[in-house]
Amino acid sequence: MANNPSHDIAVVGAGIIGVACALRLAQQGLRVVVIDQQAPGHGASFGNAGHLATEQVFPIADVSILKRLPAMLMDPMGPLRLDWKYLPRALPWFTRLLLNLRPEPFRKTVAGLRALNESSLDAWQQLLADIQRPDLLKVDGSLLVFERAESRQAIEALQTRLRQQQVPIDYWRAEAIRETAPQLSERLQGGLFFPRTGHFLDPYQVVVALVEAARACGVGFVQQQVQGGHVQEHGVALLTGSGELKARRVLIACGAHSAKLTAALTGKNVPLDTERGYHLMLPQEHHRLPFPVTSLERKFIMTPMSEGLRLAGTVEFAGLERPANMARAWQLQRLSQGLFHNDLNADGATPWMGFRPSLPDSLPVIDQVCNGKVLLAFGHQHLGLTQAAVTAQMVARLVSPTLPSQLIDLPDIAPYALDRF
Repeated sequence: MANNPSHDIAVVGAGIIGVACALRLAQQGLRVVVIDQQAPGHGASFGNAGHLATEQVFPIADVSILKRLPAMLMDPMGPLRLDWKYLPRALPWFTRLLLNLRPEPFRKTVAGLRALNESSLDAWQQLLADIQRPDLLKVDGSLLVFERAESRQAIEALQTRLRQQQVPIDYWRAEAIRETAPQLSERLQGGLFFPRTGHFLDPYQVVVALVEAARACGVGFVQQQVQGGHVQEHGVALLTGSGELKARRVLIACGAHSAKLTAALTGKNVPLDTERGYHLMLPQEHHRLPFPVTSLERKFIMTPMSEGLRLAGTVEFAGLERPANMARAWQLQRLSQGLFHNDLNADGATPWMGFRPSLPDSLPVIDQVCNGKVLLAFGHQHLGLTQAAVTAQMVARLVSPTLPSQLIDLPDIAPYALDRF
């Protein structure tokens, strides 16, 4: 297969984005091969929070990040941390991030996130229905709670901002929280409920199910590292550990590792960095929550899954090379203390760290360049799972623009173009 030039598209990256795209492309009758040095779904897709976060139309950073910078550098357990050793490399990226917080760029970011998120739930329901696995997703909403009376003003301000963006939202008083999630502490003052959100019972099994469907459509999977490549007259040649692999087109969808190959094929240096995300899986906790619950003050999320309760949500900027600081994962268990009548059972808990691909304007790259020979789908930051299905449809439309978009209004591609950098 390594020397087979008959592939229509080679997809580099076997995470949720790459596999979903491969399936949609194969459903159009294209000959597709997926290449990744890891088995499918073993990167960031394995350990994400599992939350279909359609409500998250604002970037994770705002202008207050300047005030928080000293704490980010000094507190190794903070919810948003910048490793001081990584600061020199991160400084150009953070400078661009701050420039994107100006009113007009910020408005474009919110519009771009909103456009993707508004179509994400419908795209996922359609994709899972197509592979006959709607059971993998529960669409029963999610809840953002607050504990301190002084947080009420912040919650109400957020509610106003989200309503301005047409995000479906309800304010829940403490009584409604206790009725729906009785194991939560009575210290909770209230919260915001998002009815058009959902969660996956096992994010890794979602990738597995998509891989099975893709294989049934003829998609091949190659476990090799892509070391480089170049665009040729009639396609693209990728250099792998076992030689060249040629295809008419390539789709770069390898998340936080996409910058080097993008530069090799397009000549464009993309300002891609990584949010290192941590989770802690609690296998003894199966019935604490009916849906994902996020804490406003503690800044983490708890998602019920088939294998237990997953605690996730911290962000660390330390690059791709530094070892994981698993104390940050265990910190999530300590953050949960006091949110329930009885503390969570951490027996048998397992920590995890993964790399979320982030661009300074918080929008992904979804585009085709080099006369259509190079397709791009990366940089979804912490919304990769949420936006995977709609991204797959957008990529499929780029390849075959005359095909119907399966009754979903897809966003315009312009905000996600590579040439914005």
